[in-house]
Amino acid sequence: MPLVAVAHGSRDPRSAATVRELVAAVRERRPGLDVRAAFLDLSTPPVFDVLAELHTEGHREIVVAPLLLGRAYHARVDLPALLDDAHTRLPHLRTTVTDVLGPDPKLEEAALTRLAEAGVHPGDSRVGVVLAATGSSHAPANARVVEIAERWSSTLGWSGVRAAFASTAEPDVPAAIAALRARGARRIAVASYFLAPGLLPDRVRSLAGAAVVAAPLGTTVAEIVLDRYDEVRAAELRSA
Repeated sequence: MPLVAVAHGSRDPRSAATVRELVAAVRERRPGLDVRAAFLDLSTPPVFDVLAELHTEGHREIVVAPLLLGRAYHARVDLPALLDDAHTRLPHLRTTVTDVLGPDPKLEEAALTRLAEAGVHPGDSRVGVVLAATGSSHAPANARVVEIAERWSSTLGWSGVRAAFASTAEPDVPAAIAALRARGARRIAVASYFLAPGLLPDRVRSLAGAAVVAAPLGTTVAEIVLDRYDEVRAAELRSA
């Protein structure tokens, strides 16, 4: 059954390029699985075009995996609306939607991997870490990021960890850095809770000053995408 991996999309071409690299990494890990990238907005191809192409090729059942880190507006509203439209226009098509990528221990491991690539490792009590995410009007989505920051703060041996948001929610990156410095952090690092480069990750980097800033997650989440695919396929087999 084909897998359509759906990302948000961005006017920044680096974002779509990163998503395509991620989809290529998924293909490499699962030879024979038909995996295609699609976007909710701003980048191409859009979701409907990819579904219609697969429908034309004869596929009637498709797994859709949101490349979204939490269950905010895009997962709860935008994607379901696009799929409802696709089902109206392609009435014989059936889609099964996986869960979003987070929360997941592997997602946290991916963020820590990116920090390690930037030279920041657990156990350095001089370091304060900002876990930077997009921010949402949906409070539970922000709460998941705060929970991760609090868990890291209590278990990873840094001076402290604070969540920060690039839009909509508070605190912002400068406020989180100030809080970490107030509790004694002598060095600041920023962990990226973003899938791909774009406007908001760039904003975080510009606000981080001299802090070390980790790269977006990108291909490090390929295994999670396959986990989500396997979860829905296993559920379908159990119910068959």
